[in-house]
Amino acid sequence: MHERELFRQAADYAADFVETLETRPIRAEADVEELTSLLGGTLPDGPTDPRAVIAALVEQVEPGLCATPSGRFFGFVIGGAVPASVAADMLTSAWDQNAGLYVAGPAAAVVEEVCRGWLAELLGLPPHVSVAFVTGAQMAHVTALAAARHRVLEQAGWDVPQHGLAGAPEIRVVVAEKRHVTVDRALRLLGIGASSLDFVPVDDQGRMRVEKLRLGDGPTIVCGQAGEVNTGAFDDLGAIADAAAESGAWFHLDGAFGLWAAASPEFRHLVRGAERADSWTVDCHKWLNVPYDSGLAFCAHPDAHRAAIGVTASYLVFGRDERERDQMDWTPEFSRRARGFPVYAAVRSLGRIGVAGIVERSCEHARLFATLLAEGGATILNDVVLNQVLVRFGDGERTREVIRRVQEDGTCWLGGTDWQGEHAMRISVSNWRTTRRDVERSVAAILAAAAVPA
Repeated sequence: MHERELFRQAADYAADFVETLETRPIRAEADVEELTSLLGGTLPDGPTDPRAVIAALVEQVEPGLCATPSGRFFGFVIGGAVPASVAADMLTSAWDQNAGLYVAGPAAAVVEEVCRGWLAELLGLPPHVSVAFVTGAQMAHVTALAAARHRVLEQAGWDVPQHGLAGAPEIRVVVAEKRHVTVDRALRLLGIGASSLDFVPVDDQGRMRVEKLRLGDGPTIVCGQAGEVNTGAFDDLGAIADAAAESGAWFHLDGAFGLWAAASPEFRHLVRGAERADSWTVDCHKWLNVPYDSGLAFCAHPDAHRAAIGVTASYLVFGRDERERDQMDWTPEFSRRARGFPVYAAVRSLGRIGVAGIVERSCEHARLFATLLAEGGATILNDVVLNQVLVRFGDGERTREVIRRVQEDGTCWLGGTDWQGEHAMRISVSNWRTTRRDVERSVAAILAAAAVPA
């Protein structure tokens, strides 16, 4: 068996899939039972020709694939992957570098440090920030908030690495009533429970009412938001930064998709004050449009970041050069995929102008969705300031039925959410492939579903 032949076979199958995105239904065609029947069976006793394995895998998974890279997938804030990042991701698998240790993949370590500098500049962050390349926003929150926990307890005279949390001063975490659930889970994983949370009311767009923000003394973390998950709204980040600076609190910013607005001259004003945070969460598989998995945790205090996350052993540091950056000192994994290569390829292929273009086109298409759906009789529930559109047809139950019909139709895919006590349709636009024609086709399908009598 020749590996070159096998890899070409896989690449051809990948190209075939991408080339069908324009015409294939966005939904999957098979249910759990059908897919289990296709993919299951008894444990194989012996080897199978890899070419046959790949051919069978392609055939068997085909009905269970969602066309999430399509320009008509609007269900979540999921960007498609730009071609250079996909190709680099394929090479990442072939190179099979362990990105935890410099010595196991020097190029993987250096490319992540290069990306750190590029992305800090693109996102308007301080040039000295440290970074962790992680799976997504969830682990980015865990990493950043671990640094926050370390620093606020250190300032209170408590050594977390030495003593853990038993007996530690209580940490107060101030969050908006509407925030992404990954923040709560990250805190839980770090030993900070719900009883430690103080909630700040939000306005009708889900923005923190900063006039209600009270931080006070003691170990405190305040979490702001750049891009509310339903409306796309931004907290007043400058006001939060002012309050944090006055009280000595750590300011963590959830910027999973919204922080990418900083790359656009048109939308950069939305993130004013973001540069004053102490840590930031960002997803590259959102508006940078790279393949899963790819999240980033940035920290303005590299010493706290490394103290909270870093670990070592004698067999890992023998002969180590201080210029060599071991990613395991910054990321909560020893061995991991070299996630920096697809990020590097995306940034290098798009440039500053290209990233801004993806953001700006997405927001333009979101506004077009809102205009066309409103003209068709829908109620738009949010101020469309970014890429999120909240829609209702009559009441919540009617809207839920429209969503079901749209998903079954397959022209596009979008999801639902609860907003202000009733169900709503949630449209997220973040894919570089999306065109005006995609929006128009999708609106026609949505309005057709809404026209069916209840």
